[in-house]
Amino acid sequence: MNKLFVAALKEETIGLNNFHHIGVGKINAAYNLTKLIHKYKPLEVINYGTAGSLKKELSGIVECTKFYQRDMDVRGLLDFKLGETPFDTINEIINSEDGFSCGSGDSFVKDKIEMDIDLVDMEAYALAKISKLEGINFRCFKFISDNADDNATSDWMENCKKGAKLFQIEMNNL
Repeated sequence: MNKLFVAALKEETIGLNNFHHIGVGKINAAYNLTKLIHKYKPLEVINYGTAGSLKKELSGIVECTKFYQRDMDVRGLLDFKLGETPFDTINEIINSEDGFSCGSGDSFVKDKIEMDIDLVDMEAYALAKISKLEGINFRCFKFISDNADDNATSDWMENCKKGAKLFQIEMNNL
């Protein structure tokens, strides 16, 4: 298998074929992607899912190429920065300067956050890091399902199907 397609939830991939669902959150995503990599030995991992935009002008499907862990916060310990994991050499993953930045965390964002990033999700950083550590190419496409605000919950549920239809077109080019 050359390409491994992964998404967190079935709800995000309605009508899409060949997807493996890895669960919500960084731990579920990391564990399940690791199992899939060892089983299928792909050359490339392609993640599709939904994300909240922190930039009102973003819409549709965007490719993320910069990944951050938005909920790692040990700033009180030896002057670490927000998003920096103590004693880890990988704190950001930048596959290309082109594309958008995505901050992953184990919380659903409905308000402003402190990091200067374009999108928020719950899995991409973990997937990017596992792929990097395993020497596998990683691509990430997110459908802007909401604006990470008070309407985020209802907007997300309403927009899952729309994103899957749009990504079907994108898959033909991958």
